[in-house]
Formats: sequence, structure tokens, C-alpha cells
Amino acid sequence: MSRFTRFATVALIAIGVLPVRAVCQDVVTVGSKKFTESVVLGEILTHLARDAGYTAKHRRDLGGTRVLFNALVAGDIDAYPEYTGTITQEILAGRGLVTMTDIRGALAEQGIRMTAPLGFNNTYAIGMRKERATALNINTISDLRAHPELKFGFTNEFMDRGDGWPKLRDFYQLPQTDVKGLDHDLAYRGLDEGAIDVMDLYSTDAEISYYDLKVLRDDRHLFPEYNALVLYRADLESRAPEAVAAFRRLEGSISESTMIAMNARAKIDGVPEGQVAADFLAEHFGVHMEVVQSTMWQRLWQRGAEHLRLVAISLCAAILLALPLGIMAHRFRRWGQFILGVVGIIQTIPSLALLVFMIPLLGIGGPPAIVALFLYSLLPIVRNTHAGLAEIPVSLLESASAMGLPHRARLWHIELPLASGSILAGIKTAAVINVGTATLGALIGAGGYGQPILTGIRLDNVGLILEGALPAAALALVAQGLFELLDRVVVPKGLRIKPESA
Repeated sequence: MSRFTRFATVALIAIGVLPVRAVCQDVVTVGSKKFTESVVLGEILTHLARDAGYTAKHRRDLGGTRVLFNALVAGDIDAYPEYTGTITQEILAGRGLVTMTDIRGALAEQGIRMTAPLGFNNTYAIGMRKERATALNINTISDLRAHPELKFGFTNEFMDRGDGWPKLRDFYQLPQTDVKGLDHDLAYRGLDEGAIDVMDLYSTDAEISYYDLKVLRDDRHLFPEYNALVLYRADLESRAPEAVAAFRRLEGSISESTMIAMNARAKIDGVPEGQVAADFLAEHFGVHMEVVQSTMWQRLWQRGAEHLRLVAISLCAAILLALPLGIMAHRFRRWGQFILGVVGIIQTIPSLALLVFMIPLLGIGGPPAIVALFLYSLLPIVRNTHAGLAEIPVSLLESASAMGLPHRARLWHIELPLASGSILAGIKTAAVINVGTATLGALIGAGGYGQPILTGIRLDNVGLILEGALPAAALALVAQGLFELLDRVVVPKGLRIKPESA
């Protein structure tokens, strides 16, 4: 690979990395997990930071606990709402932390501070439809042992957490084997429709009342208290002391009934989380924040620009690297199988896993999404470049050699033009894959059309899901059409002539 190619590849990726880092240095960045309560609390923190005089940014719907905490430690976000039980059972598991003093000390070792509890306990719970539980006479979690036929559907994170399904199964000696991992909001619908019988709940979920569910008594006291609080970086106390003081005003101010009511307004009544947060602050603290709701067209424009940025940078960088790799794979047969094998293995890594792998190296937002998309784009371009060059008739290459053409001239004037159709087909495939895969970037704060899809799933709002899904599909069709037109320009005319039918 030439020096220019190496430089251009690094430069294109840097274009996607540097602006994100620069912006994050100038704002108080709040994060939240992918469930409604966390988003509402994140909006409250964002409003408070703005009221304290800072520019504040909310990165909502970010993956799970590990994604948020790692982002906090790395400095990609400055604060996010968390729960004591999650800290002791998941984030700092195995350290035997019991008291708040223990927790504060352990967090301080990683440069993290915490507020006092906000005033409510959102513990894990296990729930069923009330009529189903009554019919089977199930009132406690222990009662589930007598019904191995029941189908369980738990939050994906709960399936693997130290305080989740493995511990629940062993602690209560549950015999059930039909256990699925689901999105939390989809699990409620599955429970309501009878697709599953039992699911994990957050005790402040508005859906418990909405779906008239029975919360099974934790008769052996497995789940600890999950008191809500705010985690924030220690350096925020010097960078934005007024914001930290504002966060601490929330201590002891949110009761369980108040949180349930806010969740219900956002999830059941469809009130935007920002407005729910603003109304809470106005009522309880006299803080009045104007919430400006963007129109659908404004959101489409913003998400479209984010999506195009992810796809364009990653695809251009992939082309610059994959073309030389494809040529090398064809020219050097020993290296060919190795190159094709490596890019093939990368393609088999699940996209969400690849995104998460990038977070420790590049943080959250655009950079890890761009690099992941870049890696996914390599295989179709490398493979098609290799295949296109391999399909060139040997007689043509021998004629070029007989004419005395040097290798470089033969590559540029004979081989690449003849293989251009195959190469362009690989680039087109990579582009279409990129457009679809880029929607997952929203899980790590990269934005794009995946953001309304995630929000729509969380709020059970088909309109929001379509607001992301339809433009993404349209963009994939546009990309395919553009490459069809480009085919007419790049591929030599003689290679595009189709034989006439007899």
C-alpha cells in the first residue's frame, strides 16, 4: 500500500474522530441508558446543567451499564444516572461493597464521584400477567419452581449480569429452560400477548400498572436496593462546579410515586422526555426551561447528515485500503488466502459486538462506528477486486507483456479497467451494507437513522420506528442507484455491451 493510501485512510478516519472529541471538551455531556426512566433522568440533569450556565449535551439511549460506565471513566460523558445495586452487583462486583462509604471509596479510585440517593428505589422484580399468576397460584418467585413449563423473557443485559438470570436461577433453583433475551420494551408486549410468561421488571416501570401485572414477591430477598443516584467525573467539580451543585439538588427529591408518574407521562402518554423533565423541575425547584421540539423534517435532516457522515467516511477509507489489498491478494498468491481470510473473519464478528469492542479504543459516538463500518466494508471490496483480476483472460495479460508494458502500466491500463465491473459491484455491496449497519451506531451515541428506531422501540411508537427505517431503506436504494449510474462512467463501454438475444 502506498504512502498516499496510508495517509488518506488515516486522514479520512480522523475527519470523523476529531470533531467529536473537540465538541465533547466544551460541554457538560450527560449520558443515559436505553430505557425511559434513564432518559428522563438524563434530561433532568441536562436541564440543570444548562440552568447552571453551561452548554449541555445529552447522549441518550446508549447501550447498557458497561457502555455508560466505561464512557464515564474514559471522559466521553461527564455524568449519568445509575443505581446502587447495579454498582455493587455489576460494575464493582466481587468487592463486597455494602455501605455508601464503601461505594464512594471504590468509585473514587477510578476518578468517579456520586451524589447521595435521589429518593427512590428502582429494584429488579419478576412479574407475570395477573390472571396467569392467579390461575397457577403463583405469588412468590419460589413458586416458579413448580412450573418448569413457563417461558421466561428477560432483558438482554439481565441475562448476563451478576445480579441477573444466572444468579436468580441458582439462588431460587429454578428449572426453566425456555429462557430468551429480549429488549425490555418488547418483552412487555410479548408478556401481554402471551408469547412469554415471566419477565424481569424495574419496580418503577409505568407498564406494571398499565398492563395490570403481578409483581412476584422476592421471598428469599435476592435483589438488593437499587437506589437511584448520579455518577459524575471527579474533574467535573473543577470544570463545572455549578453543574455538580445543581445535580446534588436532586438528592432525596424524587419519590418512587413521582418517578413512576414521570415514566408514565413519557411512556404511556407520549409526552417528550425533555418536557417531562422540564415540568418536574418547574414544579419542584422553580427552574423553568423552555423545551423546543424539533419537527420531523428537522430530525430527518439532522439524522440524515449523521448517517451520511458515518457511511461516506467509512466507505471512502475502506476503498482506499481494500483496493490495494485486493490487488495484493491477486498478485501474491501466498498472501492472498491470508488477506481474504482475515477480512472474512472480520465480517463474521457480530456488528454490535464489533461496535462495543471499539469503545475502549475510541470512546463512544462517531469514531467507533466509523471504524466498525470501515472494517465491515473491506470484505466485499477486497473479494471482488481479487475475483475481477483473477477472471481476466490469460491471453490478454500475455499480449500486454509481449508489448513490453511494465507491471504498473499493465495494472492501470489493462487489469483495473477490465476488472472495474467486479470492483464496482463490491463497492456497491459495501455501501448498501454500510447504510443498514450504520443504524446500530445509535447504540453507542453515533446518531443517524438508528436513533429514532431505538427511541421508537423504547416508546412503542411505530411512527418513530418508521422515521428511521424508511429513510435508511431509501438511502440504501439511492446508493445502489448511484453506483448503477457510476457503472456507466467507470466500466469501459465495451465491457457493458450485452449480447443480443437470438
